[in-house]
Amino acid sequence: MRRRTFLTATGLGAGTVLGTAACGGDSQSGDSDSSATKVAYQQWGSGTVMKDYLTGVKSAYESANPGKTMELVPIVASENDYYTKLQLMMRSPRTSPDVVYEDTFLINSDITAGYLQPLDSFLGNWEEWNQFQDVAKGAAKAADGKTYGVPDGTDTRALWYNKDLFTQAGLSADWKPAGWDDVLAACRELKGKLPNVTPINIYAGKAAGEAASMQGFEMIFYGTGTTLYDPDQDKWNVGSPEFRDALTFLKTVYDEGLAPDPSIALDAQVSTRVQEEFLPGGTLAVNLDGSWVSSTWLETGGAPWPEWNDTMGQAPMPTRDGSDGGSISMSGGWTWAMTKNAANADDAWKVISTLTSFENNLRYNINAAAVAVRKDVATDPEYTGSNPTLEFFSGLVPVTQYRPQNTDYPRVSSEIQVAMEAVVTGQASVEEAANAYDDAVKGIVGEDRTATL
Repeated sequence: MRRRTFLTATGLGAGTVLGTAACGGDSQSGDSDSSATKVAYQQWGSGTVMKDYLTGVKSAYESANPGKTMELVPIVASENDYYTKLQLMMRSPRTSPDVVYEDTFLINSDITAGYLQPLDSFLGNWEEWNQFQDVAKGAAKAADGKTYGVPDGTDTRALWYNKDLFTQAGLSADWKPAGWDDVLAACRELKGKLPNVTPINIYAGKAAGEAASMQGFEMIFYGTGTTLYDPDQDKWNVGSPEFRDALTFLKTVYDEGLAPDPSIALDAQVSTRVQEEFLPGGTLAVNLDGSWVSSTWLETGGAPWPEWNDTMGQAPMPTRDGSDGGSISMSGGWTWAMTKNAANADDAWKVISTLTSFENNLRYNINAAAVAVRKDVATDPEYTGSNPTLEFFSGLVPVTQYRPQNTDYPRVSSEIQVAMEAVVTGQASVEEAANAYDDAVKGIVGEDRTATL
């Protein structure tokens, strides 16, 4: 991979300036500048891709806009805690950032809470908005039809597996499981042949947050051919046999010791350990995870691993029995959004349009191993040649699914995590956990908005 050493900063698409990308160091000044545009983002673990990227953008932005400053506000927290802390900050004009890194699944709930403001008046005059794919635009659009964020990339999910460990266990290094039974069979073979290796990681429980819901449960559940929510009927799926089937698969993986011990799996640092310790160390054979994982192992990542592409393979997550297209993926994404309490909307927009300009988005997508949402980035030779897994993960887009985009989903997602944790720890049977989930969903959305889909 060629590392980019420059990025472009633009105002409203009118000017261009090159700035050297900063590496390392804390980009936040000791004293907060009340006139600065404050940009909040998550900082967790040893990865510095976002921090280094924003540091470079800050430098170039301030050079291109004399008298303007960009203050970086890292929120050091795990995923769930990041959401909570960010929402607490956005409540008050005194503590609110101006620009925030917003997960698309939270947009509608944060709008309802009064934390964000629409960007339509700015987007209508921004020529670069035409470069964004329609599906990405839709992910940033709220139920009121307005757009509240500019996406910086999307993702897909699949099975990462260690080809060397598969070979040692007598399994094919070109693994393509055709159903859940094939996944379990390979994991059992790995456990029997390599007792010191954990066969598979599937995120489960509250500590992993949305990773448990999306990378874990939904990658299993959506492979049954059903969904959590039907937008046409405005009904949430309760009493679902498929929900119970997905929990049963998860329980089997944990009951048979095919997954990490719950003391590890339910720790908030589990994703960092998986990517930086277990996979590079050869102690984990399979990881159900996202397209971005290799960003940790690049030169710019938190744990460079030069051999990763020779060692790690990728396989689509199969549907339950190989039907309905044979494989499944889930997609999400993040946006740069403007808070309701932004001190200066024009300055906040100038920062957002800079963060998502062609050159900056190209650089970020390369270093973060993200699936591009800008058409010009997606076809750029530097991007297409930047990561050997890009073609595979982009190829999952035709089978991908998206989380429900409404205000109820974040609370429903939390209940999915509760059900998963109850099952993997043995605190509840599958039926008990599923019944508790059904009751919780009815309490969240109202019984009249539930059905067995």
